[in-house]
Amino acid sequence: MTEKNLEDDWYPIRMLDNRVQQGEPLVLTDEARALLRRTAPTVAIHEAEAEAALTSTESATTLLHEIRRRITEGSRRLSRGLHQMYRLRDAGDLEGACQQMREILAVEVVPHYRDIAEGQLECLGEVE
Repeated sequence: MTEKNLEDDWYPIRMLDNRVQQGEPLVLTDEARALLRRTAPTVAIHEAEAEAALTSTESATTLLHEIRRRITEGSRRLSRGLHQMYRLRDAGDLEGACQQMREILAVEVVPHYRDIAEGQLECLGEVE
């Protein structure tokens, strides 16, 4: 899935989660179910887990929060890691720069963020 396609789904997830966090109840419309169903695998939530969560508003709300959490935390982790990696690379510490990406890969589950970290390792001359 391309970054554009991800943002086409991740942005509505953020907006929906914002509304729910502000007290608006999640309404499980066909559109909301489709969004959650489509977005879950992009953050490494298995189809069966997502389907099970879509059986009630309470579990679907939990799924929504988890999708948003993975998007947000992964983005922050990757941004911090990339900043450190570039700083270390520019200072001539290629091993330290690689280590930043290895540390992200050790904990990151979102495939898009993992792909970015792996790509950076390749650019630095290390293939995982």
